[in-house]
Amino acid sequence: MPFQPYRRVLAVPGVRPSITLMFFARLPLTMTGVTLTLYVVSDLGHGYGAAGVVGAASTLGTALGAPLVGRCIDRYGLRPVVAACGTTSTAFWFAAPHLSYPVLVVCALPAGVLSMPAGSLARQILAALVPAGQRRAAYSLDTILVEASFMIGPAGGIAAITSLSATVALSGIGVLFGLTALLTYLLNPSIRNEDELAPAGSVRPPLRSWLSGRLAATLLVAAGALFCLVGTEVATLAALRSHGDVGWTGLVIVVMCAASMLGGIVHGAVRRSLPQGVLMVLLVVLVIPVGLADQPWWLLMLALIPTNLLCAPTLAATTETVSSLAPPAVRGEAMGLQDASTRLGLAAGSPVVGFAIDQTNPSWGFAAAGLGGLLLAAIGLLWTARRGTTKVPALAAALRARR
Repeated sequence: MPFQPYRRVLAVPGVRPSITLMFFARLPLTMTGVTLTLYVVSDLGHGYGAAGVVGAASTLGTALGAPLVGRCIDRYGLRPVVAACGTTSTAFWFAAPHLSYPVLVVCALPAGVLSMPAGSLARQILAALVPAGQRRAAYSLDTILVEASFMIGPAGGIAAITSLSATVALSGIGVLFGLTALLTYLLNPSIRNEDELAPAGSVRPPLRSWLSGRLAATLLVAAGALFCLVGTEVATLAALRSHGDVGWTGLVIVVMCAASMLGGIVHGAVRRSLPQGVLMVLLVVLVIPVGLADQPWWLLMLALIPTNLLCAPTLAATTETVSSLAPPAVRGEAMGLQDASTRLGLAAGSPVVGFAIDQTNPSWGFAAAGLGGLLLAAIGLLWTARRGTTKVPALAAALRARR
């Protein structure tokens, strides 16, 4: 396997410290979901449904705030936004263990709006530092690090809240947010290269000039991918639990992440790769029949490997497409729209697949995850086929009016 593309990316000045910092900046983000769920259930004495409400409020806040935060980065630069988001995230997680459940739900929404945009920042930094011809390898490397953070973060959050206390665990997440925000502020990595800096007095491109049909379709495909991925996780947990194999959950998730990382490595190393739409279709098609092999646990684990091999490549191809379609002057907002679309896919996938499992059985959960993701992807792909690069004036006008 030729690793020269990755060596060239890592040799670019500024890439190593930037991706290392963004890896650690993502860790507290990966801890939040499971830690907050355990806190609501174990310490506040509410059910998993109530915990899901808090998570949904935070996810909805992030989806609504990501484009706005990205627009602020485009307009005011990185440091003011990182300072505001880092302060908000730190304050929320320090306060969380001292809030009642209703107050926690109310605060989760604005905290989500101003959460640290580590993923969006990582992609913007790589786009600024890495030449266009090397960005597929760069984005693949970024998705590999995302998978690594999801292998470490949730386990760390669970260990902290179960072996120490909710106050220590939630406050510790706040400390991590604060430290990584401070380091990002001090390092101040570039989000534009010299060729992309807009001259003084230049006018920002209007939304309808760059929000094309192809870009909107790309965002729909991304939402479908995350719908499928989170739905697959829900169905996997349900299948393991129903067969009394919940103790193997950790190993199964590690294998799923490892398969995704391997797929990402191959995607970034080969000279030519499949486009986002094809990768997405393969991702969802391969997950639909997994329910036919949901026991024993090791057979389920093996059946999940093919679809997870396409996880990181699909996400990397999404970022590459968004980066190529959005002008540099609005890259922050475009990456924010990408974050919003993936968050909405996550928010929709869990309840829809969960409902399908409740009405049938875990085996049908995999089919629901694949078919739901395929539906969103099909809408996006058909949109691209019919409109090409036609602009989306109605959507652009609606977003502009909201602002």
